[in-house]
This record gives sequence, C-alpha cells and structure tokens, in this order.
Amino acid sequence: MQNAHPLLDSRMLARLQGVPLRARSTVEGYVSGVHRSPFHGFSIEFAEHREYAPGDDLRYLDWKVFGRTDKYYLKQFEDETNLVCHLLLDTSESMLYRSDAAPCSKLEYAQRAAATLAYLVLHQQDSVGLVAFDSEIRSLVRASSNPSHLKQLLHVMESASAQRKTSIGPLFHDLAERLKKRGIVIVLSDLFDDVEVTLTGLKHLRHRRHEVIVMHVLDPAEMDFPFERITFFRGLEQLPDVLAEPRALRRAYLAEFGRYLRRLQAGCRAQAIDYVPLRTDQPLEVVLSRYLASR
Repeated sequence: MQNAHPLLDSRMLARLQGVPLRARSTVEGYVSGVHRSPFHGFSIEFAEHREYAPGDDLRYLDWKVFGRTDKYYLKQFEDETNLVCHLLLDTSESMLYRSDAAPCSKLEYAQRAAATLAYLVLHQQDSVGLVAFDSEIRSLVRASSNPSHLKQLLHVMESASAQRKTSIGPLFHDLAERLKKRGIVIVLSDLFDDVEVTLTGLKHLRHRRHEVIVMHVLDPAEMDFPFERITFFRGLEQLPDVLAEPRALRRAYLAEFGRYLRRLQAGCRAQAIDYVPLRTDQPLEVVLSRYLASR
C-alpha cells in the first residue's frame, strides 16, 4: 500500500508495522491468520477429538487413542483466523475543538489514528470497516481485507463533516445489532455525552461478544483548563456561548472533569474494555506503539 495521503505518516507506519493489532479473545473469520477462532480446522494448537467419518484425512488420526480404545478418532485443532476490526469515528461538532497548545483538532487527531489503525490491520491481512457517526450513523463502510479498501476508508474519514450533536449511547445500541460478526470495535471519540448512557451502549457491544477498545480523544485544554483571562467560550453542539472568568471556574471544572473521567474509566474496567487516553498534544506514534505493544 502506498502512503500518499495526509492522514498517513510513512515514518510512523514503518515503525509500527512490527507491532500488530491482535485479538485478545476469540474472533470469527474464514482466512488463516494470527487470531484464535471459535471454529475448528487443522491448525497448530490441539483442541479436541472427534470420531472418524469416511472421507476424513487419515493424517489426523490419533493412533495413541486407537491403541487404547480400538476406535478411530481424529485430532481437531484451533484454527487461527482473520480479525475483523470496526473503527467507530466520532464526527460530532465538539470534535472540531482545538486549543492553542494542540497541533490539530480532536477530529484530525482521531482521523490520523483511525487511518493508521486501518493501514496496520490491512497490512496484517485482516479486515477493517469504518463507521462515522454523531447522533446518527453518517457513513458505514463494510469490513474488507482487500488492500485497495484503504482508499475508500481514507476518503470517508477525510470527507467527514462535523456539524451535529453527539448521541453516543443509542448509537452504540444500534451498532451492536448491526455488527453481526464479532471482532474488535475501536471507538475514537471525545465521549462528551452522559457517562451512564455511554457505558450502557458499550456494554451492549460487549454483550454481542465484541472486544471493545475506547480511544478517548481529548484536547489538553479540556483536561488542564489553562485559561487565565476573561474568556469567551464558544458553545458547540447547540450549547450557548459563555463569557466567563476562568480562574473562578477552574477548581470546580477540574473536579467535575476528574469525576467524569473516573466514572468512565471505572465503567470500562468493569466491562473489560480497554481505555486508551489520546491527548492531541502527544505524538500519536508514541501512544499507539505503547498501547499495541502492551496487548
């Protein structure tokens, strides 16, 4: 695959290619690969025996069992299979935010992360699809392992229009029913919605036996609230604009934001969901390589 797109960094891709995205749990698939499958074939790791049937390959007869039981049994093995990765990209209006300390907006950072992950998944001959969403699904690209699929994914990411409100919880419920084939679901979002509703939606995805990774994309100003002078805060997602003295608000804001993060992180842990913070002032390569190497 050629790197000729602004969302892809050739140097970063070269460094990350040796760190694959592997499934931690069983996934479904049909192509031989590096991930554990629930379907039995004749791969490396032994799973169980089954009785011989006419036409079965005699190479897999277990002669030791025959010696003990005088019956013919075949060895079955865990088949390794291809991964299906579903990238869920938040394109709501709040993702457009960029402070002076950040090199790019949250949306641009999430787009680069999604593009990099899509490239890596396709490079390891697995399948990847994309959902761009706000309060609704705006674009849905079905998963494919064809290398040429990357061009379509990048086009959808790049053309995403961030103009609407977020409604994460109901949308995750919808996707949990749509994404039939279980695999890895990677959410790239600032998750600015009701925490309990969001966690309920994520729980539905887990209930459908997807492995879920939450990549929480935040601007440093949202986390640190560095404002000192009287500031005009522009409302996003239909919220009103506010002129405020930030020093009077800082302590209350940081306390509330801290509670929000703790509730979200605790909810993810309780559901065995990986929580990965992405600050837009941090090098994407460092964050992704550290996370992928830890899996």
